[in-house]
Amino acid sequence: MQNIDTLYEEESEPEMDSMETHGSVVAHLLSQVKIGMDLTKVALPTFILERRSLLEMYADYFAHPDQFINIADMPTPRERMVQVVRWYLCSFHAGRKSGVAKKPYNPILGEMFRCYWDLEKSESTEVTPDVTSSGIKLTKEGPVPWCRENQLSFVAEQVSHHPPVSAFYAEHCGKRISFGAHVWTKSKFLGLSIGVHNVGKGWVNVIEHGEEYILTFPNGYGRSILTVPWIELGGAATITCAQTGFQAAVEFLTKPFYGGKRNRITCQITGPGEKKPFVTISGEWSGKMEAKWVDGRVEPFADVKVMTIKKKMVKPISEQEDCESRKVWREVTVGLRINDMDKATAAKCAIEQKQRDEARVRKGSNVPWQTKLFKETKDGDWVYIAPLEDRLRTTSN
Repeated sequence: MQNIDTLYEEESEPEMDSMETHGSVVAHLLSQVKIGMDLTKVALPTFILERRSLLEMYADYFAHPDQFINIADMPTPRERMVQVVRWYLCSFHAGRKSGVAKKPYNPILGEMFRCYWDLEKSESTEVTPDVTSSGIKLTKEGPVPWCRENQLSFVAEQVSHHPPVSAFYAEHCGKRISFGAHVWTKSKFLGLSIGVHNVGKGWVNVIEHGEEYILTFPNGYGRSILTVPWIELGGAATITCAQTGFQAAVEFLTKPFYGGKRNRITCQITGPGEKKPFVTISGEWSGKMEAKWVDGRVEPFADVKVMTIKKKMVKPISEQEDCESRKVWREVTVGLRINDMDKATAAKCAIEQKQRDEARVRKGSNVPWQTKLFKETKDGDWVYIAPLEDRLRTTSN
């Protein structure tokens, strides 16, 4: 059996058999559901699971970390808004490791995932407690304390079980830019497909310029669930910056029943006080996109198929805390990898039963759950407890 860490590093998931080969399981699943029914409490079969947690999947929004940190390098509000849109539209494709729709593990309460990305080769990775040998400081108070200031770091925590809220945060200390978000999903059975409504929002904080870009997320759909299921995004999303007045309206277009292409998007970016967009972007979030400017120019905007996905760096499972995603789900991952569904199912059931037992004990003792890295605001948002902006303000005083 290969090293467990490498099971999480494999670039693609094996393609899933047609659901028809699992006929009795699918028939049992369909017997539990009705049109419009919330799927939160429905036990889905193990063979449709993807070998990673939903918390790790959220890290894939930063699979092109250079696109994210480049926001801070843009000289004008308009260029920064365009770069926010470019990063956003390029952030969805990396989360799908297969053309087939598979479901990541539902994180358990208190589960965490941490990683970081190298953006440039450093002279040395040897470190003293505070500084690397090349003189670059570590971000000890940041989300990943062993990261350097020239790396992009990411942390996610499952902060609530009912509803199942995931909060996550990323930052690049050197570029003075951060991102926070909280999301929970509502799934509904739609007959031949499953609809996943994403509730929540994210915000890009460009600290140097005092700008915050609020964004929302599209819905997801699992199509053809009785044959070979596939995923698509659909619905409207927005990106707005109150400080500059720039805003973007994004439409994720679902594939027509007959003909048409998958994964198409349109996006219009409007300047402050303007009614007409100064640029319209169209194409596919899984491929090429082009920009049409108000002056008539048409030019390539992005092509994710030629963009390199940057590998996220994660501590070996042997060095992780018990609550970290890859350690929590390691036995399920092994079972799925060796195609031993009984082993995977037993491991998954053990994790879920432990969570139920712990919840029962807390309820009996009247002890509320305490989150570790995120706190809830009076508006219902979940924010990282030590964001970069606060830490920079403290050190400058």
